[in-house]
Amino acid sequence: MEEEIRGEFEGSGFTIGGDSAQILSTLLTYCINYKMSPADLVSNWEVYYLNRQLDGLKVESSYLDGFLSHLQNEVKEKLIKEETDLHIYSSNDVDMLLSNTHTDEEGFLGTPSTKQEKPHGESSNSELTPLTTERPSSIRAAKTNGDRITPFAQRVNKFTQHYVLNADNVASEPSKDDVETSEDELIRRIQPSQKCTLQVQRSKPEPGCRFMYDRMEDRFNYLEDRIGRSARLFSATGLCGQPADATLASEENMFAVGMVICDGEGRLNEKSILLQGSVEHSRGQRVRLDLKDINQFSLFPGQVVGIEGHNPSGHCFVASKLTDSIPISVDDQLPCAKKQAVDHEGHQNSNTLSRVLSSVIAAGPFTTTDNLLFEPLQELLSYACRKQPQLLILMGPFIDSDHPEIKKGTSDQSFHDIFHFEILRKLQDFTQYLGHNVRVILVPSVRDAHHDAVFPQPAFDLHLPEDITQQITCLSNPSLFSSNEIQFGCCTVDILKQLSGDEISRKPPGGKATDRIGRLATHIVKQQSYYPLYPPAAGVPMDFSLAKEALEIPSAPDVLLLPSDLAPSVKVLSVNEDTEEHKRFICVNPGRLSKGIGGGTFVELYYNEDTEKTKAFIMRI
Repeated sequence: MEEEIRGEFEGSGFTIGGDSAQILSTLLTYCINYKMSPADLVSNWEVYYLNRQLDGLKVESSYLDGFLSHLQNEVKEKLIKEETDLHIYSSNDVDMLLSNTHTDEEGFLGTPSTKQEKPHGESSNSELTPLTTERPSSIRAAKTNGDRITPFAQRVNKFTQHYVLNADNVASEPSKDDVETSEDELIRRIQPSQKCTLQVQRSKPEPGCRFMYDRMEDRFNYLEDRIGRSARLFSATGLCGQPADATLASEENMFAVGMVICDGEGRLNEKSILLQGSVEHSRGQRVRLDLKDINQFSLFPGQVVGIEGHNPSGHCFVASKLTDSIPISVDDQLPCAKKQAVDHEGHQNSNTLSRVLSSVIAAGPFTTTDNLLFEPLQELLSYACRKQPQLLILMGPFIDSDHPEIKKGTSDQSFHDIFHFEILRKLQDFTQYLGHNVRVILVPSVRDAHHDAVFPQPAFDLHLPEDITQQITCLSNPSLFSSNEIQFGCCTVDILKQLSGDEISRKPPGGKATDRIGRLATHIVKQQSYYPLYPPAAGVPMDFSLAKEALEIPSAPDVLLLPSDLAPSVKVLSVNEDTEEHKRFICVNPGRLSKGIGGGTFVELYYNEDTEKTKAFIMRI
């Protein structure tokens, strides 16, 4: 095709000058990106050549950047013609409407905002100073967007505490004492000069793994393993007896273990609930469930339950008791090799380390829908520079495939270039600014346009310099890690929203309303799976050949991170309250850092020994 491009140019009287191979390769890229034939490319070149009044008939490499801008303008004009109600604003439009010039505030990473509000009455002496080393990308961005005022930059309140949440799950407006405590006492208690530890307990699959090759056999093995493993755990408790075949007719009371399945394509309801047993106990057959004698339950497709009752006819299992929490296996709480490493280090540092950690937690998108300037990310990093947390956890999407400009392909950079220039460089500047005592964790999303669209999802493979890799750690989606002996579980698929659409529940007569979001989150821990829903929701690229080890949660972590489109929340939840395995944990949904053309939310979490002393603040940009 390169020779065809050369022939079209020569047929129109032009020649390829300089490094012809490089020029032809670039022109070929233009053809592919903008879906043009070589003849269309030459026609556009002729228009550009005449408008710019270029000298000579040689196509030089120095002309290609200008030609690319010409092609982008052609694409935008075509979009405007196709969508009559669409207008793409330029910096000239903004200047004309506002009739004044805008000077960017001098601050960390050149944040494009008007007047920096000083949170909680902070004096001007505490303003962040810009980095001493300015990268070429920052200079280009300043020249291009220096006079551009976006709706995000015009907001009045830069950072507001949405509410304070304590260990009793009581939401309240932050008082002056709360603000002083959060900013002074807690920060002094958790010295930023002390670097936190980090151990990765589970981060699978590995980067570069083979995916999209799962077979029907892999799907069958995954479901059979979930049911079979749960049956063995129920049996090991000694409280339930050996699981029986629920499909056999019997007037005697029996105990069975199986997966909740809907009998049709629609939404689950009380009349459509089936129980699918394992191949070992019931040959994989299904039987209808009758829950008329169960006063309280919460069920969804894919949930593995233990159930007591009888089947008088052989066609319907009448339940008398339902258990939706799978018992915990002590031997499987951590992968063996990793568990030894954690125990060994914890033993060495038991006298110096305490379960105390300051962290900032945010989930993408990290830019507003009207541009790719990543202003919310800049503001978050500026805020983190002032607060100096020990751990910054960023969860995708970073380059959101649902962003309008990403969808339309109007950006002149590849997705990988946007990620490296707009995300990684900002994070490198951030870590250099704070020094070696801060850690950053990156977790991808299936919505990341520049990464493998598969779930479970491997970590980013960044090849960073060795000094940076000590501070920026990439984990898979989902993943399990610990910092300062505090265990974190993380999954960026919106499982809370998907469960909320498929769950059915019944509360006892006269019973008080329960916390639905908290109930959905406890399902994750009770089912010991980051994604217990089956079949997967539309848009989740599940690969069952990778799911067995990657999705399993051996035990409840101290902090469970589940970013969602649902309302941001921080909740202290309990599982297995009536047993010796009772565990309290914190579920964090930081919300989205940007929503539409405005800012969103993130979470500050100050973990202190246990849930009773832990403080969390939902911050709104």
